[in-house]
Amino acid sequence: MRVLLASPESKVWSSRKHIPLGLGYLAAVLRENGHEVAIYDAAVEDEPFEAFLDRTRFDMVGVTATTPLIYEAWDMAKAAKERGKWTVLGGAHLTILPMESAEQPFVDFVVIGEGEDTLLELVTDLERTGGKNLGDIDGLVWKRDDQPVMNRPRVLDDNIDRFPFPAHDLFKIERYTNLQPLTDGLDPHARAFTILTSRGCPYKCNFCSKPVTGDTWRPRSVENVIAEWRWLVKGLHATEIGITDDIWNLQLDRAKEICRRLIEEGLNTVPWVTVHGMKVNHTDLELFQLMKAAGCKRVGFGVESGDDYILKKVIKKSQTVDMVREAFKNAKAAGLETMGFFIFGMPEETEESMEKTIQLALELDPDLANFMIAAPFPGTRLYDLVEKYGNIFSHDWRDYAIHEQRARFEIGDLTAELVERKWHEAYRRFYLRPGRIWKRLTRKDTWINAPARLKDARRFFLGDRETRVGQPRAVEGAYA
Repeated sequence: MRVLLASPESKVWSSRKHIPLGLGYLAAVLRENGHEVAIYDAAVEDEPFEAFLDRTRFDMVGVTATTPLIYEAWDMAKAAKERGKWTVLGGAHLTILPMESAEQPFVDFVVIGEGEDTLLELVTDLERTGGKNLGDIDGLVWKRDDQPVMNRPRVLDDNIDRFPFPAHDLFKIERYTNLQPLTDGLDPHARAFTILTSRGCPYKCNFCSKPVTGDTWRPRSVENVIAEWRWLVKGLHATEIGITDDIWNLQLDRAKEICRRLIEEGLNTVPWVTVHGMKVNHTDLELFQLMKAAGCKRVGFGVESGDDYILKKVIKKSQTVDMVREAFKNAKAAGLETMGFFIFGMPEETEESMEKTIQLALELDPDLANFMIAAPFPGTRLYDLVEKYGNIFSHDWRDYAIHEQRARFEIGDLTAELVERKWHEAYRRFYLRPGRIWKRLTRKDTWINAPARLKDARRFFLGDRETRVGQPRAVEGAYA
């Protein structure tokens, strides 16, 4: 079967573009089993999706979607259905709310959870029997007489070494940017690849749902990881690599062994970063020293809050502020650049607790600080809590982009106005320090991409004054 895998474009980042790695895994599995596969990533394509469909021949179109991009995914599915294609949707949002999409007339199938085996079985059954065995495919929602039918869930496989490496060669890699333009300056033609060394996370932070990979942690073997890393460096000539695991360092000894192997095999010539936050309580100085020697240039940490009560009782982060301090101290001692991720507006937050978060950010002084406003994503304990005891006033999934400047809810004495005020204050106090301003002004990227940088500054430091706090935006299009 000829299958097109598609990803909608995110409008949150106007400059940063990363490969949709999940589609690479799906494409590799289908291709390994004899199917013809292509990838259409709207973030880097010049040709409109409809025009691309009109000049190509595919039997099925699969679209992936996170929560903020579900409307765009529906638009893609509708365009494919109008041209007579099978349509299948998958991804995090579809796993949490499968029936929301399955009830759309232009959606034939929804994949719940990890999609490699489910999609392969679906494609195989459609090709061989015309879909006579759809009810036997775990993790699938299909339609009988136009009514959605949900099959039993698929059990996660611990042996993820069995999956082929992602089909990196199907991406137009020269059209993707480097991984972190805000820190390194924008390179619009970098050969930046990402790698997943494990799946899932056993921790249960209340703002996170992990709908696809689950609450378990399933690592790839060190040998399997190194083999893919070798292909990226020597076969695909990567200029940068990003580890995108939820928690790649859960097993400290394994993380150290990966670093030692990178050094032994001379694969430390290509710089790499941890795109997501490392867990601070699974680190030590030796790990950071090995990471530095293995070619790592920057590490990120999920700090979240500077208040121990919020970390332990509200977020349930399983870390303390002192653990955060120790991790930053060791990373800097090893010569690594650092990133910190901070959240404002969790339930039970006060102006004092958010002030502690700002003070901690200033104390840690990472090279890059990401301040985010809490979003009650469906499927999380945060969503359930706010739905029961608070007021969710954001009813447009587009508002759930992590860098949106709007508070999405109020609960108890916590107001949207306070959260948004402290969020903007954090950006101003962190980035408008004289040393930070001078560093930004002396970088070439600031002047080359001045319009984008000015837009970011206005959004982070001042905000969009046309949008009133607590006022939901109208849902545009056909899905209001």
